[in-house]
Amino acid sequence: MKTLPYEKLNETIFFNQLDNGLKVFILPKPGFKKTFATFSTNYGSVDNHFQVEGKEKVKVPDGIAHFLEHKMFEEPSGDVFSQFSSQGASANAFTSFDRTVYLFSATEQIDNNIETLLNFVQNPYFTAESVEKEKGIIGQEINMYRDNPDWRCYFGLIDAMYHTHPVHIDIAGTIESISRITKEQLLECYYTFYHPSNMNLFIVGGVEPEHIMQVITQNQNSKKYEKQGDIERYFDNEPASVKEAKKITILPVSLPKCLFGFKESELETEPTGLLQRECEMKILMDILFGSSSGIYQKLYDEKLITDQFSHEYNGQYDYAFSIIGGETRDPKTLLKRVREEIEHVMNQGINVVDFERSRKKKIGSFLRMLNSPESIASEFTRYQFKNIDMFDILKTYENIKLEKINNRLQAHFDWDKMSVSIVQSEESK
Repeated sequence: MKTLPYEKLNETIFFNQLDNGLKVFILPKPGFKKTFATFSTNYGSVDNHFQVEGKEKVKVPDGIAHFLEHKMFEEPSGDVFSQFSSQGASANAFTSFDRTVYLFSATEQIDNNIETLLNFVQNPYFTAESVEKEKGIIGQEINMYRDNPDWRCYFGLIDAMYHTHPVHIDIAGTIESISRITKEQLLECYYTFYHPSNMNLFIVGGVEPEHIMQVITQNQNSKKYEKQGDIERYFDNEPASVKEAKKITILPVSLPKCLFGFKESELETEPTGLLQRECEMKILMDILFGSSSGIYQKLYDEKLITDQFSHEYNGQYDYAFSIIGGETRDPKTLLKRVREEIEHVMNQGINVVDFERSRKKKIGSFLRMLNSPESIASEFTRYQFKNIDMFDILKTYENIKLEKINNRLQAHFDWDKMSVSIVQSEESK
């Protein structure tokens, strides 16, 4: 077992890669009562066209990663949630664009809960009949989200940005796509992406690393896995342009919802560059649209936004985009005013006072995050699948210069790469 010390932060990760390829990370937090564990696979909704080394290419229906997550909780002996509950743990799972995560938090029976987490994820059980039944359940979930204005606005924006990349498809898929999912396809995806070599286990809390590693190693040594080759993902060529400048969805809402964002076509290819860009964008977005920014205050005083106005940046090796907005009484005027304010900043440049305030704010947020086992586990595994060490975030923020932020400002806000998604009522048309 290796130790990865981060002396400046007074943290130490204990790491081991097991014989079957599983990467195990343990972060002891002396004095913490709660332990949080995530068992994650580098497999998300965008991974619908792939090839394992030495095998044929496979194309599967959209939504299958999310579908598989649902089915994993089914066991011959009953519901896995009840087993966790009887052991004093709270369990959950989620599927995102790029990963699927199974997790628990507990203050007792940690060994038993780790065993339960490993065993149920590594023991797929479903029948053709149960797969058909699940289609109805997930179909209801899809329909529920179709009636959710925030969800429709969010995915409407991504759909407007992207022509072919599967990031524009709802994580759950569509009613039509899930209807084509078979038991055999689920098993093929499971044995491809749930191989230990494509997964990692992260445990943080008041634990003793040597003991926990022994529990995990014994569990994994009792199971047999054939060595698996590399997995290659395939994506159609994505044009640099946005698919649609504007997308309007009609739903019964009291106030229109308006999200807008910018698609990046020049992407990072290395972990260091990807982390650098993400940190730069987080600072930039906070300077422009954070609740203490001049733009935010002007738009709020003009009653064009509410306190739900927010922003985010999503950056991967194969896609990257920003999302900004919220509720507004007048989407057209909001977009006009935002463009005016951004162009003013682009002409003037960002001043050093705003830059330093935001940079220090991001450093403070990162340091506070280290007191939350849930946040640590979520962020650490998210970055691991990008081959990025989460603890490099601190030094990245510390070394960012104002010149880099101004360069990102000019590069990101390309009005030809902007899409808008509006959800409004029939009366607001």
